[in-house]
Amino acid sequence: MQAMVLSRLAPIETRPLKLTSIDRPAINGRNRLLLEIEACGVCRSNLHLIEGDWKKYGSPSSLPVVPGHEVVGTVIKIGDGVKKIKAGERVGIQPLFSSCLECEYCKAGRENLCENAEITGETVQGGYAEYICANEEFVTPIPDSIDSEHAAPLFCPGITAYKAVKASEPAAGRSVGIFGIGGVGHLAIQIAKMHGARVVAASRTKKHLDLAERMGADNTIVFQDSQERFLKNLKKEEGLLDSAIVFAPSDKAIDAAVKSVKKGGIIVMGVLGNVTNFPTFEEKIVKGSVIGTRKDMADLVRLASDSGLKVVIEKRRLAEANEVLAKLKKSQVEARAVLVP
Repeated sequence: MQAMVLSRLAPIETRPLKLTSIDRPAINGRNRLLLEIEACGVCRSNLHLIEGDWKKYGSPSSLPVVPGHEVVGTVIKIGDGVKKIKAGERVGIQPLFSSCLECEYCKAGRENLCENAEITGETVQGGYAEYICANEEFVTPIPDSIDSEHAAPLFCPGITAYKAVKASEPAAGRSVGIFGIGGVGHLAIQIAKMHGARVVAASRTKKHLDLAERMGADNTIVFQDSQERFLKNLKKEEGLLDSAIVFAPSDKAIDAAVKSVKKGGIIVMGVLGNVTNFPTFEEKIVKGSVIGTRKDMADLVRLASDSGLKVVIEKRRLAEANEVLAKLKKSQVEARAVLVP
């Protein structure tokens, strides 16, 4: 099969992903599936992995590796122990490729926190390829109402947005600020609106603020280098917020989000970053949020099918992965890019 293979960590401008012919994966377990990939979303975390930003976290676990962790494909072969999925079904794979299913987190339905979790495209081969193997227990069937290209982003930005919005406790009469509008943020806006919340979007670029408006944000505010000016504009137009969700990979955005919420308010961290000078006496709550559980994933796909959740994409060929990631690095992708073989 053809795959975009990473053999060395390097800046994306040096085109480190190489289109290579490698062995098609074989089913190596009774509960495994073989998928023919139809679409794979391109994530900023792929960029961090490729450029070595996450080497200190042990990602990737080894090289060479095929990146990509928001994958949709059709099942073409099943192991003899598979009971829930049939050949011919379309399914998706999220970053949570598998977990042990035996630890305290797995038994509590929080398998996304499992210490022995496998991560698609980081500890196992991912979706920048024509085929992939998966575990029956960790794939999610996709209804016919969602095509593969628009379904793929549900399996990372979608689940990330869904889980983070839930953590922000949205409701009618409550305001939610979303810092960073792109692949994740444009979905978070819609999901928060479905809960009846008033949504305020913050971004540096007009392109992304325009996207936020199209997705239904009640207000958009330019995020500026001058935090004082940004907070002044926010307080003038909205007052302080009930909660804020940070998807922008910026410590400045995190600090501004902390200061944008009321005393006792909630700040949800959807990115890696640092919280400094935390106002302890204001009793604000900071929550981390990482991908989602299998139930979260199934609930999101059902929600997307029933609600008409808009997934904004641009479609590119698998061989163009380097170019797409270079655009993403420069914030030139409006929402989500999707690779197709």
